[in-house]
Amino acid sequence: MRRLFFTPCFLYVVTSLMTASDQCQAQDANSTRPTVKRPQTKSEPVTDVLHGEKIVDPYRWLEDQQSPATREWIKQQNIYTDAMLKDLQGQEKITARLGELMKVDAVGLPQARAGRYFFMKRGADQDLAVICLRRGVEGTDEVLIDPANLSDDGSKSVSIEDISEDGKLLMYTIRTGGEDEVAIHLFDVDARKDMADALPRARYFGATLTPDKKTIYYTKHDDNGPRVFKHTVGDDIANDKQIFGDGYDGGKILYATLSHGGQYLIFHVLYGSAAPKSDLYFKDLTDDGPVRPIVNDIDARFFGAAINNRLFVRTNWEASNGRILEIDLENPKRDNWREVIPRSEAVIEDFSLCGGKLFVNYLDNVKSRVSVYDPSGEHVRDVDFPALGSVSAVYGEWDSDEAFFSYSSFHIPSTIYRDVVSTGERSVWARLAVPVDSDQFQLEQVFITSKDGTRVPMFLLYGKGTKLDGKNPTLLYGYGGFNVSLTPSFSARAVSWVEQGGVYAVANLRGGGELGEQWHEAGMLENKQNVFDDFYAASRWLIDRGYTNPDRLAIAGGSNGGLLVGAAMTQHPELFRAVVCSYPLLDMLRYHQFLVARFWVPEYGSSEDMEQFKVLRAYSPYHNVKPGTKYPALMLITGDSDTRVDPLHARKMAALMQASATDDRPMLLHYDTKAGHSRGRPVSTQIEDLAYELGFLFDQLGVKVK
Repeated sequence: MRRLFFTPCFLYVVTSLMTASDQCQAQDANSTRPTVKRPQTKSEPVTDVLHGEKIVDPYRWLEDQQSPATREWIKQQNIYTDAMLKDLQGQEKITARLGELMKVDAVGLPQARAGRYFFMKRGADQDLAVICLRRGVEGTDEVLIDPANLSDDGSKSVSIEDISEDGKLLMYTIRTGGEDEVAIHLFDVDARKDMADALPRARYFGATLTPDKKTIYYTKHDDNGPRVFKHTVGDDIANDKQIFGDGYDGGKILYATLSHGGQYLIFHVLYGSAAPKSDLYFKDLTDDGPVRPIVNDIDARFFGAAINNRLFVRTNWEASNGRILEIDLENPKRDNWREVIPRSEAVIEDFSLCGGKLFVNYLDNVKSRVSVYDPSGEHVRDVDFPALGSVSAVYGEWDSDEAFFSYSSFHIPSTIYRDVVSTGERSVWARLAVPVDSDQFQLEQVFITSKDGTRVPMFLLYGKGTKLDGKNPTLLYGYGGFNVSLTPSFSARAVSWVEQGGVYAVANLRGGGELGEQWHEAGMLENKQNVFDDFYAASRWLIDRGYTNPDRLAIAGGSNGGLLVGAAMTQHPELFRAVVCSYPLLDMLRYHQFLVARFWVPEYGSSEDMEQFKVLRAYSPYHNVKPGTKYPALMLITGDSDTRVDPLHARKMAALMQASATDDRPMLLHYDTKAGHSRGRPVSTQIEDLAYELGFLFDQLGVKVK
């Protein structure tokens, strides 16, 4: 299973807000709307001295999210934003089309247990997904948990955490808003009721049930760091016993998984999000043996899954693009390790153990493919797909003859397939019935040359027959960090953009995982500027090749991608007309002091280190805003419930940009007082938010919505 481990991920949230009462007559050449006077934010400078340099922060007071002054400031920002977005041209058409694309029956990948299939499902008329059960492949869908019953305002969502091997006990989470913290509950499937056992709201790194359903192993992270606990089902959680984690500080990530059969507990220790090092330990549960190391002395990443005593490990040790090893847990000495899947030119993204086989997810020049192997490493077959797109991890049971995976592309809705492992026979489990004519879209992959000569991939999506005349409204998206790979997957944003005559571009920047660990390392720490340079090269390529021009080019990114577009806006404002910056990191000198940002120090560095300070100071968007500059129009997006990337970044940047920009282009903060970084928002809210985002961009690029 793919895990982001609280990297700054790339979800968007936008809100709508108030009345236009203070309109000015000035109007931008592209925008069809009059501007509104920007709010004025008081400056209360605080000066820090870092490594001999004075750093002045005029809006430090906005870091206090709960102070009355900050709450009033947020209220006034929402009034300004609503006034600027009120009655945007074509807004009703945008909202209606997004409703068609997003209000459809949606089904998630099933998890099979003893002939029972558990999955998430959201009907076209539902705001939130429910947890469903299907008994047998052809069975009827039964609702087990409906989050609509958990709150009056739709703020609570649910997801599947684990399922017992006999399919009779379900462990699920409840999330409020978009925060990372969840509560974990046990549900008796046959009795259709919650059990007394419940883990209270906290930041968990997973929980797993033993085959006998008597024990839960879970990892909880608090200010002291991550710790693994053992909970006996039916016992008071106050009696839970810590079994691993002593000595790990808040910058470490720790999670535990059970081997098939339940004999071994495998511990993964990560030295930060996507850090270049992780360790493996294990514990034999049959005799409550000690925790023993598998590997803790190699600067490489190791991720394992075990079938009885056979541990299969994906690693980049002596293999930048990855390889898979087999380790005998009864004799785990390094001399006995065996290579099962060797390194290759393609990147191993993931692997799964299903139906007695290894399903390996590859990225081959950023193109997804899946190959099937015997546990010995012998190639069995490849799984083919119709076009450039994204393939999910493969789900299945080791002892079953079936596996499930999903495929989609920007313009091709998701389809979930059921694969008969022994024969390769494939059938459709579920398909998103989205009203889009995929044949009317053109998807291509191009390669651009960055500042230092590096060849950078980029995907382009546009309508067939589109006249590329240098005037096409173009939206460029990027991320470039934490070994995260951006591959084409279905996007209502992309479809809506292209249907209005636009070009949608996704650049596979250094810092991501698209081309292996070397690609990742080339965009982290002291190499972070490479990410931004790749993005500028992509922008100039689109302009030089006649796709667009700076007055018709917009950029967007979230989390680490918010840092990307924040840096782009401050380093090369002349290249872009509009920016959507979601849940961003922007104050890179103080970011590590807030929430879970210590996880990201291995990726970015810390201003506490003098050499790393120099790098961070050079690109930190908040510290490189220059008063009197003509900046692109800006929409910052964040929310109170973001417990991953602190909303203070967007608050401070909004105040600074509003005070510094020279013209009447809008500098907006979309601030949701309920939503946050993680999943779980009602689909109606997603539609409303995305409609405002697209409306803002279309307005700024001079697009008349059809």
